[in-house]
This record gives sequence, structure tokens and C-alpha cells, in this order.
Amino acid sequence: MAAGFLQRERIIAPPGWSRWLIPPAALSIHLAIGQAYAWSVFKAPLEKGLGISGVESALPFTLGIIMLGISAAVFGTRVDANGPRWAMFVSSCCFVSGFLISALGLWLGQYWLVVVGYGFVGGIGLGIGYISPVSTLIKWFPDRPGLATGIAIMGFGGGALIASPLTSQLLAAFGGTGDSPDVHGIAQTFLVMGLIYAVFMSVGWLLIRVPAEGWRPAGWDPSMGRQSAMITRSHVSARNAIKTPQFWLLWVVLCFNVTAGIGILERANPIFIDFFRNSTPAEVLAAAAVGFVSILSLANSLGRLLWSSVSDYLGRKNMYRIYLGVGALLYLTLTLTTNSNRVVFLLCSILILSFYGAGFATVPAYLRDLFGTYQVGAIHGRLLTAWSTAGVLGPLIVNAVADAQIAAGVQGPGRYTPAFMVMIVLLVIGFISNELIRPVNEKYHEPAAAEAGAKTGVQA
Repeated sequence: MAAGFLQRERIIAPPGWSRWLIPPAALSIHLAIGQAYAWSVFKAPLEKGLGISGVESALPFTLGIIMLGISAAVFGTRVDANGPRWAMFVSSCCFVSGFLISALGLWLGQYWLVVVGYGFVGGIGLGIGYISPVSTLIKWFPDRPGLATGIAIMGFGGGALIASPLTSQLLAAFGGTGDSPDVHGIAQTFLVMGLIYAVFMSVGWLLIRVPAEGWRPAGWDPSMGRQSAMITRSHVSARNAIKTPQFWLLWVVLCFNVTAGIGILERANPIFIDFFRNSTPAEVLAAAAVGFVSILSLANSLGRLLWSSVSDYLGRKNMYRIYLGVGALLYLTLTLTTNSNRVVFLLCSILILSFYGAGFATVPAYLRDLFGTYQVGAIHGRLLTAWSTAGVLGPLIVNAVADAQIAAGVQGPGRYTPAFMVMIVLLVIGFISNELIRPVNEKYHEPAAAEAGAKTGVQA
């Protein structure tokens, strides 16, 4: 009975169901799993409380991002087949279990359980939870797919805005802060956060619905929508999608766009300090750097909604021309101006991070344009392996270059400008890859039976 409650057939929306109830359901999942971006709040307490290094304290987050891509790729087809309630329920169970296992590990003094719990088990929840709301929203908003995916993925980017203060307050309440934090207090924080997210995420899988067969928005005529050779009316399966050059070109586009953004995001605080150490009083610099990180987090979140919504009018390919081409010029500006103008530095950084977030939000609609709605969740899941790769590649480039420059005695912006030049090259490669994307060859299209099933998301 429980399994039946989770299946797609049980959540077909009745007549009159408002599609605007679906974005809150999606947000309840994405705002929760977006907590991953707030992992840095745990880093200092864990390092001081357990006596571990910065590399060790980053392991749960790194493994979580890797598992996000792997689980999205592995379980993507099953997510499409079983429906969003099943997927969101499984995501909730895995993500919450990650917190509970971590709490147990810290209570017992076994840090490896934190890595396994938060990183491996929780990371599976990240991947499954990430793709399911997105593919469902695309089906509910065929008239505005960019807006729909932007709403959901904005939640993932904004999750840290909720999780950061919540984590800080709980750590302080349980004695998990200071120079000698109580490890049991950190464990209690994980426990309480797990319970909070269990309730919060339940709203999503209880509320979610899929449209009935033949449903379309009132007054919407597909033939009157935006026409483009890049927007297909056919459908491609996940199995065939990975055989197309379009999939792998888009994989490169997403990977290098994410690499360029996550590199600066991961090391934002020290980058700001090194750029303006000589022009800002020490007592102001630390607070300004914290503010800089918050501004970038906000740009990351808002860019997902703003730019992906614009893509409904300008087209997905044109938007990636902006993300990649303008992004390369912004990095070039940072490299040439260094610390000479704080306003220029701030504007460039904000735009780079807004393009970083927008890349995530726009890519599901790009996939829908190229491959149709049939198994788009599974295709999206496979594409997210590009994120896993970039999650390692971006920080590795920036940190390796910075460490080498520091070892060589380089001070200030010079510690990062070589890495920025690498980012420019990657963005140019991504720009070229985007230019090479063409409509998918008809030989990869599904037969009529599959196309009919795609109207309701039912697999042929």
C-alpha cells in the first residue's frame, strides 16, 4: 500500500488543480538539499573539535557533490518511471538519514560515519532530489520552462541562506562553537537539523502532482509559442541521448561554466582579502569579506531565476553565449584591473556567480528543447556528472594555483590571476562547444508510442 501511495498513478492531478502549487513542493525539496552550500559553517567546529585538517573537513561536502552527479545519473530513469513522489520521498529519506548517521558518528567520535552519512548517503539524496522536481515542473510549465526550472533551482542556490544562520544558532545553543567546541553539541546540531528537514521535505512529496494526460495550460497553444529550430517537438530517450553529440557538447558547456563559477565561490573569502588587504583596514576587511561571500550567495540564487526566465524569450543557446562569452570577458576584467577598483571587482564577481547559478537553472530547459520531455529527468541526471567533475576541477585549479603562488611568495591578486586565465580558456572552450550544438538528428527520436507517453510522463 505504501508503495502504491508513492507511485505516479496516485498523484495525477484532478481537474482544476493549480499548477502554482507545484513550485512550493519543488522548493521544499531544493531549499532543504541546498543546505550543502552551507557546509562551510560546520568546517571550523569539526576541525577544532576533532583535530582534523581542512582537507578532511571538506570530505563530506566533496563526496556529497560527487554522489549527487552519480546518483542522478544512475537513478534518473527510475525517477522518470516511478514519478516525483517516489523520488522525493527517497531523496528525503537519504538526505535526512545522512544527518542522523552523522550525528551518531560524532556522538561516538567516529568521523568516518560523518563522511559516509552526509557524503555518501546524503549525497544520494541530493542527486535524486535535485532532478525530480525539475523534470516535473517542466511538464507543468511547457509555456515557460525557463521560469519553472529557475524557481526550483533557485531554491537549491538559496538553501544556504536558510541553513547558514540555522546551523550557526544551533551550534551556539548546543555548545558547538568557540576554540574548544563540544563534539556532542555538533552531533546534536546534526540531529535537530535532520529532524527539521524531515518535516520540511515531507511537504514536498505530499503536495507534488503530475498533470493528467492531454493537460495543457489554459489558453496555451503550442503552435503559438516561441518557434526555433533548436526546440524539438519529438522526443529522445535517455539511452539515445548520450549517443548524440549534442549531449556531450552540452556536458562540456555545463562543466566549464560550473568550473568557472565554483572556483571563485569556494575560495571567495580569501580572494577578497588578498585583493584588498592593502587598501582596507584590517578591522574592516574580515567583515567585508564575509559580506562579499553573502552577496555572492545571493547572486548565485537570484541568477538562477532571473537569467533562466530571460531564456524563455532569448532562447537557451543565446543565454549560454552570454554566460560563457561575457563570463570570459568578466574574468579578463578581473585579471587586468586586479585591486584597482572595488566596484568593478564586485560587479564582475556578482555577474560571474549569477551566470554560474543560471547555468544550472537553464540547462534543464535546454535539454527539453533538444530532447523533448520524454525521460528528460534521466537525461538531466546523466548530464549532472558534469557538475561532479566541475565540483572537483574548479576548486582544484584555484587552490592549486593559489598554493603554488603563495609558496613562491606572491602577494595580493597575483595569487589568483593565473587561475583566472585558466577559467577564461575553459569558458572560451565552452562557448565554442555551445556554438556547435545543432538540432538532434531524427534517427535518435523515439517512435510515436513513446511520444504519446511523454505527454503524461508515462514511459512507453
